[in-house]
Amino acid sequence: MGRYRHLNQTGFGSRVILDLKRKYINALETLGDTAVSSGEHDNAIARYTFALSLDPANPVNILVKRSKAQSSMELWNDALIDANEVIKRDPSSHLGYERKYAALHGAEHYVEANNALRHMLSIIENSPTEEIRRLRANYTNPCETIAAIDTAIHEIFNLCPLVLIDVTTGRLCDAEERVRMFKSETPFEKIISETAVTKIDRALIRQSVAKYFKWIMFSHTWEGKEPTFKDVNLVDSVWKLDGSPLNEKLRQFCTTASEDGHRWAWSDTCCIDKTTSAILSQSLIAMYTWYEKAAETLVYLADVLSSAEIGDLALTKSRWMTRAWTLQELLASKVIRFYNRDWKLYLNDTHTNHKESPEIKQELAKAMGVAPETITSFQPEDLGVREKLRLASTRNATMEEDNAYSLIGIFSSNIVPRYGLGKTALGELLENIVARTGDVTVIAWTGKSLPYNSALPASLAAYSQAPYSSPPMENNELDTCVEPLRTQLAPGDATSFYYRVIHLPRANFTNRCLQLPCIVFYVTKIGVQELGRSQGTHYRAKVSLLGNVEFRTADAIPLKKPRKIAFVHPWLRDLRDPLDGFISDDELEADSDVDSSDEADSEAKSDAGSGAGTDDASAPASPLHAEPSVRMDPSTQALRLIARLGRPFNALLLEQQSNGQYKRIAAEEEIIVPGVPYKTNPKDIKVKVLEVV
Repeated sequence: MGRYRHLNQTGFGSRVILDLKRKYINALETLGDTAVSSGEHDNAIARYTFALSLDPANPVNILVKRSKAQSSMELWNDALIDANEVIKRDPSSHLGYERKYAALHGAEHYVEANNALRHMLSIIENSPTEEIRRLRANYTNPCETIAAIDTAIHEIFNLCPLVLIDVTTGRLCDAEERVRMFKSETPFEKIISETAVTKIDRALIRQSVAKYFKWIMFSHTWEGKEPTFKDVNLVDSVWKLDGSPLNEKLRQFCTTASEDGHRWAWSDTCCIDKTTSAILSQSLIAMYTWYEKAAETLVYLADVLSSAEIGDLALTKSRWMTRAWTLQELLASKVIRFYNRDWKLYLNDTHTNHKESPEIKQELAKAMGVAPETITSFQPEDLGVREKLRLASTRNATMEEDNAYSLIGIFSSNIVPRYGLGKTALGELLENIVARTGDVTVIAWTGKSLPYNSALPASLAAYSQAPYSSPPMENNELDTCVEPLRTQLAPGDATSFYYRVIHLPRANFTNRCLQLPCIVFYVTKIGVQELGRSQGTHYRAKVSLLGNVEFRTADAIPLKKPRKIAFVHPWLRDLRDPLDGFISDDELEADSDVDSSDEADSEAKSDAGSGAGTDDASAPASPLHAEPSVRMDPSTQALRLIARLGRPFNALLLEQQSNGQYKRIAAEEEIIVPGVPYKTNPKDIKVKVLEVV
């Protein structure tokens, strides 16, 4: 001991001791590094701590390493203490701020973590050492992340409601307010912090942003003076509204939404400023999308008791199933849950999505007459035009216009809602459907006509019954009919008629005028068979090519001032099937009869006034062209079409006006007429495009 004391009393001795201590510290640091590489972080922390207790001359590196090891063990507070010590000893180094960011991020203190991140990046970017500056490539600048977040917000807000209820405060918040709140809260800072050490994953960012902004929709029936946008804003919160039953309904919706983990909620009562027509119109157009993109839809059934059981069909008997707007709310929503009048789950069904509940899904599907898949995964293109009109036919609305506007999303329509139009709104919707699709089943109905256009029904209820469909013909039956026609009809006449039919444009609608491609049969004689009261007037008519036809009309036909009356066959899709194949333009040009085509053009122009002829190049493509299935010669195709025309069909009754246009004479029941006799010369069959007003 005396010898060591002597060494310590000399400069040489001090150097020896310092050298031994340095070696010991280095050995401990190496042991700590080895422990880290082996995943023994607790052992590493012990080694680094022992080394630091020896008071190394420059403890920064060991502090950084111990902070890393502590972070690996989620000892965030200890890791932060070491990080702050590094910053204190060497504020110009990026290492302390790197460890501070990691510790704060792990502790979920994202605001402070991002501040440390910004300090670190500033030091790296301004370092005089190129090697350190190159480290910048390892990090994402918060500004880049914020730009990606803003893009995600923009995309989401294109699909979400304009105003939502913040169920925590009860306040109505527009998009700007929701963004301000988001950027002042933890989720925003968390995204920035999480992205700092990775490349920007835009999909992940959008997922995180969408999680914050997800919303729940309310579906219910109006029961009186519901709380409005103005009512809520006057008191600044849903929770401050008075205790009326309808205010309580809104509050209970917000409470249930909160219990389900939602912060943002939407109700049609108070989330639309209905005093501003532009906002109201925008909301009605977008509402289908809002329900479709919502995290969940909560349905309140005010008239369904808690005692309802499976088999009672309480849901389908509910008033909610009769309202116009609730059809799209049901079909558009991906996740839906039904609550009875006591705010208990319908049938006590605990499925997170009642569309996946076998009992509820089956009850809905049976009541609506659709496949269960339509309930669970409806898309507007899944159902045909006529089927969607049938679903709408059982619904009604307080405002006449809502019968039409509630279907905008279901039909992917682009009409602009305007209140004050009355039944004209329905006319605009149906016109838009025909103009976009060319689907003539829209005009297959009985009853009263809509003043908007005589081809359209006065009410959606007219679509409750399926229209008559000509009986199908099997191939064997077709072959039996076609063979004798090969010798009875001149091949040129048959193919000429065929080309006139398939060259017709599809039905179109512009400015309240229907351009209707059809086969026309003129009435040569008409008389009253029986005067009716409740069921209209019974007539008997002699019709070219069809013979005698009896029918009833809703309105009397003025027989003293006879005008040209015609029965028309507009169901041209029914005259072809996929087996007929597809005719190329070259084949049409090579085989068509020019004289016959000219005749058809002349007839169409004569009967339609200024209407489109069959060669109108601007008209939509004909729906009669089908994808090829089996190639067959034009003569066979023509004869098969003529054979189908021999089947009975549902005829529309039209009366020509003084200007050459036509008006439909509404019938109380479908007019089923016999088909065209097979022996008829195709040259005598009129193929035209009529203008119906």
